[in-house]
Amino acid sequence: MKKQFSYQELRIKSAAYCSLSEHCIYDIKKKLTEWGANESESKQIIDYLKEENFLNEQRFTQAFVKDKFRFAKWGKIKISFELKMKHISESEISHAMQLIDEDEYESLLFELIEKKDKSIKYKSNKDRKAKLIRFAQSRGFEIDLTLKAIGKIIQ
Repeated sequence: MKKQFSYQELRIKSAAYCSLSEHCIYDIKKKLTEWGANESESKQIIDYLKEENFLNEQRFTQAFVKDKFRFAKWGKIKISFELKMKHISESEISHAMQLIDEDEYESLLFELIEKKDKSIKYKSNKDRKAKLIRFAQSRGFEIDLTLKAIGKIIQ
């Protein structure tokens, strides 16, 4: 049987959860539902978390973009898709994407493809190129940048 939390316990628990790392409203709503909060309590708690600056969508989005680019080595397409799944607005996403340095972005893509190229087995250059394209696309990189990077490597 699930433990029932009082409104005050939910509020404290949510604030503690938000103190550990950045979260978005969508994640907090899911967590509150898991903890047994009703719709009204969730709304009040989320309002409280925003007022007290425990919850800030802009801060979350910027942190998410930086982390997924630097540590997970994801491309802009995949990052953007994941943020949309968390109900982050288009304007917030595009604003946060501007934090990614274009030279660093292209350099990361080149390094990833170069490393992957050394680890794949292929029968022809066409097969090699197809595998590298699929790899870059699975990481969320744009096709034009991918083709440019592959072109440099295959020369």
